[in-house]
Amino acid sequence: MINEEAKQERLKILQKIDEFEKAKNWHTDVEDDPKAPVLMPDKVDYLHKKLSSKINRWIAFCGAKRFLEKILLEKKLIIKDVVGLEHLKHLKTGAVITSNHFNAMDTFAIQYACQLGGVKKERLYRVIREGNYTNFPGFFGKLMRNCNTLPLSSNKDTMKLFVRAVDKVLKDGNCVVVYPEQAMWWNYKKPRPFLDGAFKFAVKANVPVIPMFITMEDSDVLDENGFFVQAYTIHIFPPITQDEKKTTKENIINMKNKNFNLCKKCYEDFYKTKYDLQD
Repeated sequence: MINEEAKQERLKILQKIDEFEKAKNWHTDVEDDPKAPVLMPDKVDYLHKKLSSKINRWIAFCGAKRFLEKILLEKKLIIKDVVGLEHLKHLKTGAVITSNHFNAMDTFAIQYACQLGGVKKERLYRVIREGNYTNFPGFFGKLMRNCNTLPLSSNKDTMKLFVRAVDKVLKDGNCVVVYPEQAMWWNYKKPRPFLDGAFKFAVKANVPVIPMFITMEDSDVLDENGFFVQAYTIHIFPPITQDEKKTTKENIINMKNKNFNLCKKCYEDFYKTKYDLQD
């Protein structure tokens, strides 16, 4: 049965996306999340040094595995194809993985692709927004707090811990998923302009960026809100590395532009349309 109230909320979100696109307001969330508590330094164990953190992480991994299997079986998440797995299989170092951000479930699509590419779940970390860590209830809240997440914070001291943790995780040979568009825009197909953060992390830790771009098409399955579940094709591109002859700032800009251009070309090739943010 279709939830008409939820469907109307989705339609409002789509309208808001159109408004934000026209205003070039690329990095602001379109969904009204409740105000979240500030993440303080003593409320996060980024590197799982405590025994309780290790136990909670193991429990969260088990829960995430079962949940992924369930949503794939129930076709709430449909992955049609994964292209470019060799770029993960040949990875010998840590890496920053980037992707477009358009659905709360896209993190599970990335997890699925990484596992196919040989990246063990223990080596996959995710940068998440502060509110998702401090204010998310229930099962998903437990995943947000324990499943190798690296939450941002509006507190400066916590952010110092965050920056150090991301650098160590990468240098230790792990992968960190970062959404360079920052905000999630539901079912938005175009790549949006990138922020610098993901590329700063990669340059600082001297690791490559592995760009991903997820394309969508209607499946034959309707969700509870009356919209077609999107079938995903996950495109994985060759690693982007820094140029030792360039400065830090030049490398950040260069890597960001290369990543964006790969996503732009993928968008044009897959959807058979010219990329134009003014559409």
